[in-house]
Amino acid sequence: LSPVLTFEKDFPLKFPLLKVTQECVRLTKEIHTISKDVSKSDKDPQACLTVSYTSEPSTSGSQDTVQATSFYKSQPIIEFMCEVLDILDVNEQRERLPDSQRVKFAKEIKGLKIESIHCGQRRKYRVCNVTRRPARMQCFPLQLEDGQTIECTVAKYFLDKHNMKLKYPHLPCLQVVQEHNYTYLPLEVCNIFTIQRDIKKLTNLQNSSMMEVTAQSVPDCEQKIDDLIRKTDYDNVPYVQKCKSNNSDGRIEASRQRLSPAKLQYDGRKKQEALPKRGVWDLGGKQLSNFTAVEIRVWAIACFAPKSVLKDDLRNFVEQLQKISGDAGMPIIGQPCFCKYATGPDQVEPMFRYLKSTFAGLQLVLVVLPRGESRIYGEVKRVNDTVPGMPTMLVQAITVVKALPQRLSNLLVKISFKLGSVNSTLAPGVRQKVFNEPVIFLGADVTRPPAGNSKKPSIAVVVGSMDAGPSRYSATFRMQHNRQEAIHELSSMVRELLIMFYKSTGGYKPLKIILFRDGLSEEQFSAVLKHELTAIRDACAKLEADYRPGITFIVVQKPNRVSCAYKRKMPWKFGSIPTGYMIPDHITHGTASYTQLFDFYIYSNQSTRGTSRPSQYRVLWNDNPFDKEELKCLTYHLCHTGVRNIQSVSIPVPVYHAHLVAFRILYHLVERVHDSGDGPLQDLSRVIRGRFRNCNTLANPVSFKLLLKVALTEERGFKAVTKFVKEDEKAFLKVKVAPMNVALRKPGPKRIGEGTSNSDNSKDGTLSKDGAASFYVDTKKVMHFP
Repeated sequence: LSPVLTFEKDFPLKFPLLKVTQECVRLTKEIHTISKDVSKSDKDPQACLTVSYTSEPSTSGSQDTVQATSFYKSQPIIEFMCEVLDILDVNEQRERLPDSQRVKFAKEIKGLKIESIHCGQRRKYRVCNVTRRPARMQCFPLQLEDGQTIECTVAKYFLDKHNMKLKYPHLPCLQVVQEHNYTYLPLEVCNIFTIQRDIKKLTNLQNSSMMEVTAQSVPDCEQKIDDLIRKTDYDNVPYVQKCKSNNSDGRIEASRQRLSPAKLQYDGRKKQEALPKRGVWDLGGKQLSNFTAVEIRVWAIACFAPKSVLKDDLRNFVEQLQKISGDAGMPIIGQPCFCKYATGPDQVEPMFRYLKSTFAGLQLVLVVLPRGESRIYGEVKRVNDTVPGMPTMLVQAITVVKALPQRLSNLLVKISFKLGSVNSTLAPGVRQKVFNEPVIFLGADVTRPPAGNSKKPSIAVVVGSMDAGPSRYSATFRMQHNRQEAIHELSSMVRELLIMFYKSTGGYKPLKIILFRDGLSEEQFSAVLKHELTAIRDACAKLEADYRPGITFIVVQKPNRVSCAYKRKMPWKFGSIPTGYMIPDHITHGTASYTQLFDFYIYSNQSTRGTSRPSQYRVLWNDNPFDKEELKCLTYHLCHTGVRNIQSVSIPVPVYHAHLVAFRILYHLVERVHDSGDGPLQDLSRVIRGRFRNCNTLANPVSFKLLLKVALTEERGFKAVTKFVKEDEKAFLKVKVAPMNVALRKPGPKRIGEGTSNSDNSKDGTLSKDGAASFYVDTKKVMHFP
C-alpha cells in the first residue's frame, strides 16, 4: 500500500483498513499505534505496533510483521531539559548551564521539531543549535521601524514585544530555522512537537527497556500478526482488489534444511572436542590452549558499582572464579593485590596509573561496571589502550552478584583471549575443502554516526584472518565521509592484511579471498560491488602482477521483517527456531538476478529473549569453485570460531570482529565541540587517541600493548587530525609489527630462498595430527612481498 492514500470522489471510505490507519501514526511505509502502557522517563522506548510492507522482492509477495520503535513525549522543553540533565527542580537552577550540560542538552535536542506557544498561533520549528549565552545576554540584530538596526537581547525583546518577562532568563535559547539566521526562542516558550519518532541511538538502559517491552514468544508474535491482519480485513479493501493482491492470512510453508553442526577443538593438555547445543557449548572439563604453564598470581579488582555489588558478593565471585579457572587450566591464584571501590569515570586513569606504578608484574585488572554506565566503559577502553601493559576485563555487576558457572566460563574464555591465547579451532572432522589451501577470510563494515549527527565521519574497518583456524584476526581501519558507503581506501587496507597474513603464516599467500560485507542495502549492491571488487584486485596486483586469487563477495544482512516459526511448539523458552537451520527458498530470490547469484537465510545463534531472527546472505560474486551447500555450511561454521565466547554469534566472526573494532575506535575519537549562538556548531577536531593502524588489535592483544608502549615513548607527533574524506597518512607513526608465531607449515615445499625443489613429504589438502591445516603451495606461486 502507498504511504499516502488518494481517493476518488465516489469511492467508499468505510472499510476497516482506513479506520485502523486513522488511529495510527504513519512513518514512511510503516504505521504505528501508540501504546498506552509507556514509561514516563525521558526518551524511554514506547511499545508501538508497526505494520511493515517490505519493498524487497520475494517469491511469496508481501511480508507482514510486528515491530517497535520509540517516540518523544509531547512536553515543555523545560521538562525535557530537566530529564536529560537529571535536574530535579528547575527552580533550583539559578545559574547558567555549565558547558558540559549545555553540550549534552544540545546533542539531545538538535534536529527535533518544536512548537512555540507564546503567540496565538503555534508555529513549528526545527532546532539547529543551543546558544552558549543565556537569554538575558544573547543578542541579535533588531531592525526598528525607522530602518535603524540595534543589538537587542532575547529577554528584552520578549518583554517589549510580547509583554512577557522570562522566568528563566539565565537559561540558554534555542536557535531555529537556519544557523546563519538570528532566530532565537527561550526554552520556556517551546514544547516538543507531538508524535515525533526518536531516530537517535538509544542508551543501554533504553535498549534494556525496549527489550523488556518487545520481547515476546513466537506464539504471541503470531497471534498479534493474525489479529492485525484480521482487523484490517485486506481482502475487502477495494484498492487491494484492484491491485489483485492476495492478502490471505495463511502462512507460507518454507522448506528448511539442517546444517551439519560445527565441532570445536580445545588444545589444552589433552585435545578435547566440544559440540554446540543450540549454539552454546560447555567449557566444563576442557583445557584452554596455551595456558598449561601460566598462572595468574598478580591481579586486581576495581569495582565501579558500590551500590549494587557488596563485599560479600565480591568474595563469592572471587571464590567461584578461582574454582572454575583451575578446571580450565588457567588458575587464578591468591587474593587480588588491589580491591577497591570507585565511583566515576574521572577516577579511571589515576587508578590505572597507580596500579601500573605500584604493582610490578600486574597480569590482569577486573573492572566491575554498573548497569547502563557507558561513560566508565568508554574511559576504561581508552585508558586501557593508552597505558600499556594493563590487560583489563570488564564485568557487569549482575555477573558478579549471580556468579553463574556459565557466565564465569565465558568470562574466562575472554580473559584468556585478552592475554593472547587461541582457545578453540574448528575440529578437523568438520573442515571444508576450502581449508586445504591458504585462504583468508575478510570482514568489512562501515560504521556510520547515529542518525541526527551529520558531522561525524564514518569508520571503515576491514578484519582478516591470520591463521588456518581461523582463530586469529588482524584489523585495519580508515576514516571517510559519513555518507560514503563504499570503502574508499579498500585497496590499501586489503594489501596490509595480505602482508600480515604472509608474515603470520610463515610465507604463504592466500589462494582464495572470501569477503563478508556488512552494512549494505539492496540498491547499493551494484555500485559497491564494482568499486570494492576492483579495489581487491588492485591490492593483489600491487603485490604481484600475476597474483589473481579467487574472490567470493558475500553481503551479510540482518533483516528485521523476517520471522519464522516451527509448525509445532518448541519445548524451550520463547519457542524460537534452533540454530543450524537454513531457509533456502520461498522467501529468498530463488534464482540469480542482476544484483546477486543466490541468497539464503541461516539461524546461527539462539535468541535469549524474544523471537530469533535469521541472517540473510547474498552472494554477489564468486570466483572460487564453491557449490552452494559448501558455502552455506562454511558460513554457518564461521559463526562458531569466535575465541572470546562459548556461544555462536548471529553473523560470521570476521564481520563480528569488524563491528568490535569499529566500536573500539569510537572511544578513541576525541571530539572537541565549539559552538555559540553567533555561528554554526563546528567540530574543530577529531583526534585519534588509539594507535590502531597496522596493529594486530584482535590477533594478539599482548603485542598490541607492547607496540603502544614503544609508540608512546617515541618523540614524534601522534595526533592525527582526521579529515572527512581522506586521512593524512603522514600523521601516523609507522611501526612494523613483528609476525605472530603461528606454525601452519609442515615439511613440504620450501619457501623462497630455501630452494625450489618440491618435496613429497606432504600431500595436497592434508591435515596434520594436531588438527591444524597444513598448507601445500607450489613455490612458484609464493608471493614476493616487499
